Amino acid sequence: MTRRRLLRGGLAAGLGVAVAASVALAVLPASAASTLYEAEAGTISQGTVDANHAGFTGAGFVNYANVAGGYFEITVDVPVAGGTALVFRYANSSGGNRPTDVTVDGNPVGTIPFANTGSWTTWQTASVSTTLTAGSHTVRATATGSGGGPNVDSVTVTDGSVPPAFDYTVAVADSEESRHSPSTIGGWGYTQGLFLWGTYLLYQRTHDVKYLNFMRTWANRFISADGTISNSFTNLDSMNSANVALALNREFPTDTRYKKVADKVRNRLDSYTRTSDGGWWHSTSGSRDNQLWGDGVFMVLPFLVRYGQQINNRTFPFDGENAYGEAVKQLKIYYGHLRNPANELLKHAYDGSPAGQKASWANPTTGQAPETWCRAEGWFSMTLIEVLEIIPLDQPGRADLITMLQRLVPAFARYQDPASGRWWQVVDKGTVSGNWTETSCSSMYTYVISRSVERGYVDASYQTVADKGYAGVLARVRQNGSRYDVTTISEGTNVGNLAYYFGRAQNTNDLHGLGAFLIMNEQLRRFT
Repeated sequence: MTRRRLLRGGLAAGLGVAVAASVALAVLPASAASTLYEAEAGTISQGTVDANHAGFTGAGFVNYANVAGGYFEITVDVPVAGGTALVFRYANSSGGNRPTDVTVDGNPVGTIPFANTGSWTTWQTASVSTTLTAGSHTVRATATGSGGGPNVDSVTVTDGSVPPAFDYTVAVADSEESRHSPSTIGGWGYTQGLFLWGTYLLYQRTHDVKYLNFMRTWANRFISADGTISNSFTNLDSMNSANVALALNREFPTDTRYKKVADKVRNRLDSYTRTSDGGWWHSTSGSRDNQLWGDGVFMVLPFLVRYGQQINNRTFPFDGENAYGEAVKQLKIYYGHLRNPANELLKHAYDGSPAGQKASWANPTTGQAPETWCRAEGWFSMTLIEVLEIIPLDQPGRADLITMLQRLVPAFARYQDPASGRWWQVVDKGTVSGNWTETSCSSMYTYVISRSVERGYVDASYQTVADKGYAGVLARVRQNGSRYDVTTISEGTNVGNLAYYFGRAQNTNDLHGLGAFLIMNEQLRRFT
């Protein structure tokens, strides 16, 4: 990398800037040609050059005044026409984002949120990418909020001649968001909520606002400006997309519509129908009375603990449990009814109706469904991880959730297909003709095993199981022109017998699989 002092100069006339741009955390390939420009040598409006926070390079850093409209600008040299990344080294300990609009030669190329870095001496990088001609260009970063911009130490310009390491999360998310706009990707459904939560994890890593804008545009289809949403939330599936509302409330706290939707879902749970031992029914519509499905916990419990952490951890009138305690309670109830002690896997569902009133699929004695459907067990195990990430270390019942993982993860390892590294549609029937390895649950199990290893819930040797699962899932990704497809994903599934599960459609780019893939890939690319 070449280090240069900033060159002052006028605008370079007639130099083209592409309209499309993306914002990302900068991970520069070691061999990329790049030049660093010290920000403090630039032209500054409504800001100062300071040197009171350690860790900067050069003579100091740009400290924006706490007003909107302040900026600094630099003139940079681009040696090779084509893709160019402008990498800002910055610090922000204001408690929130300090967004700036970035322009090149007066043309907008993107907005960088400049998220909180934790302290004024913790320096991180964020970048905006665009396409430039070779030659001189003027880069300006203008604060958009009343808090001004972050402290900026330097700007590094890369010529884009060496591509970064392949990012599967970006490839899959971008492919789906090119196939479908926010208005065509589907309604207020749990699969949309799953995919958009994976998209939010990608936004949190890259700070690319196009992902956040996609989420917000989708959500605003259903949520009016005053926070009204036309949904009675009569089943757990309908609640999963409330996680999107929580994410948007975090990112746009002054837009109260998202909190109102989250409040509505949380309030609905106060009176939501329960089994005799307190488990929330999968649906209150009548056809699934007294039924607990392994799917259901993921639809509601990650939302519940996030709501408790982010907005209000109030107690339930039914049992006096707060959000954390209720999540633990629900997982213990569901696990107790779904567990198969013979192999430590979970049956798909349980019917707690009185004798003679149980569903046709239910064992008349145990109430359990006949089979272990892989995705239902994936939903349940992912819920364990998400709840454990938030509840306190001293939360009563926390150890019970870890014990569940310590039973499930070895069972996952035992039933992993040794040839592909994936898991079977019916997990424990891999040798039965007609069974097939399914991509969404394989993504889920891979994620759960890797995070369990990372957190120390299970022995580190299980990471080899996750690595094999990861390779198996990546083998299901296919390049299709400029897009990437994820194949062999089970369609949405009710409770049934062996032939029913075997006969489910094997879809490509089904949101069940895309959402699980994004969550898995963010874990594996970070931890391994």
